Amino acid sequence: MTQHPCGTDRLEYATDFLYPFIDGQESDADALVADLIASAEAKATESAALRRATLQTCAPLVSAAGAEMARRFAGGGRLFTFGNGGSCTDAATLAGLFASPPSGQPLPAWSLTADQAVLTALANDVGFELVFARQLIARAGPADIAIAVSTSGNSADLLTAMREARRRGLYTIGFAGYDGGAFADNPDVDVCFTVESQSVHRIQEAQALLGYQLWATTQGQAGQR
Repeated sequence: MTQHPCGTDRLEYATDFLYPFIDGQESDADALVADLIASAEAKATESAALRRATLQTCAPLVSAAGAEMARRFAGGGRLFTFGNGGSCTDAATLAGLFASPPSGQPLPAWSLTADQAVLTALANDVGFELVFARQLIARAGPADIAIAVSTSGNSADLLTAMREARRRGLYTIGFAGYDGGAFADNPDVDVCFTVESQSVHRIQEAQALLGYQLWATTQGQAGQR
């Protein structure tokens, strides 16, 4: 417990080390601004380097996955994306990119977190671990594609959904961070894009670029068919 300048107590949180200059103790405005600039520049540099390295490492996987996705879309397949928390929004953004692209051909894609009524009903009635698997049972067929987005690659609901997707013949793609977690070397995951970082922020930034590259590759392949 530490004392704020205003005299009230506050807890020291584990995230304070990320932004030590926003603790209310800095009295030099110029030094504070310099610290903010240095922190932003360091994070931007780190993020850019990680994104470049990830794209280079994953390039063969992106090419193979894009080709298979294009083949499935040409055969009437659809894309289903899903994730938890921040990864949920990234999964929804990816589905939106495929369904309503800035250019090229719109492709059928849905985020399985988009329908709040369905999501909360399944979580309440059958358990959160099944919120995505049950939707795949109801909606998906063997020509379709499933993309699970995660920073850890270990979420139980995502693994259950990928297992169900594999059972139903879907092409399965996992986005993960760290060392890939349970997505890596998993028979239920056809392709695992792993962002090798310990920072959730940097992982999600790199995953966003990977998703865009996957869309662009799929579009390029679809245009050749």
